[in-house]
Amino acid sequence: MPQYRKLRKRHSILDLCHNPELAAEVTLQPVERLGVDAAIVFADILLPFEPLRLGLRFEAGEGPKIAKPIRDETDVNRLPAFNVEAELGYVCDAIRLARRALPADVPLIGFAGAPFTLASYAIEGGASRTFTKTKRFMYQAPDTWHLLLSKLADLVGHYLAAQARAGAQALQLFDSWVGCLSPHDYGTYVQQHSRRALTLAGGAGVPLIHFGTMTATFLEDFAAAGGDVISVDWRIPLDAAWARIGDGKAIQGNLEPAALLAPAAERDRQVRDILKRAGGRPGHIFNLGHGVLPETDVAAVRAVVDLVHGS
Repeated sequence: MPQYRKLRKRHSILDLCHNPELAAEVTLQPVERLGVDAAIVFADILLPFEPLRLGLRFEAGEGPKIAKPIRDETDVNRLPAFNVEAELGYVCDAIRLARRALPADVPLIGFAGAPFTLASYAIEGGASRTFTKTKRFMYQAPDTWHLLLSKLADLVGHYLAAQARAGAQALQLFDSWVGCLSPHDYGTYVQQHSRRALTLAGGAGVPLIHFGTMTATFLEDFAAAGGDVISVDWRIPLDAAWARIGDGKAIQGNLEPAALLAPAAERDRQVRDILKRAGGRPGHIFNLGHGVLPETDVAAVRAVVDLVHGS
């Protein structure tokens, strides 16, 4: 959005995250401009890497870079324990500020990265297309792998609970890259750690959203890891996903982000198809299957919001 791009000309992503006033301002922008039904605090899933002393930085056009990637058991054992409310308190402060500024009927969502997705960034040293280093670590050093993910699960669970105490009314666990795994590997190497993070966060007493992409091949196991709401992407029809998840859980999804770049007629057709598949059942959160693409026209997003509200 233009308002955000204006801020980014003067501040880095980390500067915005570290400044609760600016983070709260960015949190409010989509609500004010797009008319969405909820706000999500402006932060980044990799912020815990700073107190973990992994050397987080963002490079223009390249995304996050980790100066001290995790390579072996020594690196895992070296990860420091820390108080999330002390070290990441600026996120909680942004939540408090945003909550006070938001209308009473607009809920605020907090979030954190899931253990697997955080581990993949920490091991790869940044984003990856193949996750070769991550999978090699997972296969060759399974005990160390489980130690790393258990540490991350505890960190993330406590971090999410702290966000709820600060005023977040729902919490979302982001496992953006978990879809690179086979069903067997998810169940063997990841599921228990996601369950641990969600269990800890669940103690805060607010709804939990479990987000992943490319999870269709192990959707039942993904849902079984926890969460009141299971997020699915556009690679599986919404009704088919909901039938597999079961009526006991809500569902979030699942418009293809690139549909916002399509002509209005095609974009609206895809939106209506998702709503038709939801069938008016309670518990559907209409959303994208992943993030908004940078080249997306703000007017297209607003048009989708208006179409959903009017349906």
